[in-house]
Amino acid sequence: MAAPDPVVVPPAPPVPPRGIDPRGPRFGAGLTAVLLVLVLLLGGPAALVVLAVVVAGFVLGTVRGVQGTWQGALYSRVVRPRLAAPAELEDPRPPRFAQLVGLVITGVGLLLGLVGVAAAVPVAAALALVAAFLNAVFGLCLGCELYLLGLRLRSRDA
Repeated sequence: MAAPDPVVVPPAPPVPPRGIDPRGPRFGAGLTAVLLVLVLLLGGPAALVVLAVVVAGFVLGTVRGVQGTWQGALYSRVVRPRLAAPAELEDPRPPRFAQLVGLVITGVGLLLGLVGVAAAVPVAAALALVAAFLNAVFGLCLGCELYLLGLRLRSRDA
């Protein structure tokens, strides 16, 4: 007598992470925009120091998520308690990917600036400033949109 065919159980769909207050990343983007304006205004070694602070923030955001940055801590401790509950929460994965995009742009600018390519610092700061400004003022997160585009392209190819 032949053994019955094994029952194949499909894997469970991944559990989405707990949502975050969408105002937090916008607040963080506003603070980042201010620092990036400083990079553009200061120039020289001072600009490298401020850009290094921005890069460190993006490292934290990439590793721990936007709520794990110094901007996220400031938002959750100082700003959030004074606001009403958010109307809805958002998936933390797109903002985390946006932090990675910001890290790549500003990190390359910082590294090139450190090796003597002075023009890389304001170019990287300006590119990151556009993205931070759009997020802070209009709620348009370019890195989040890239993340969602990647999901659509990946699901279309699958």
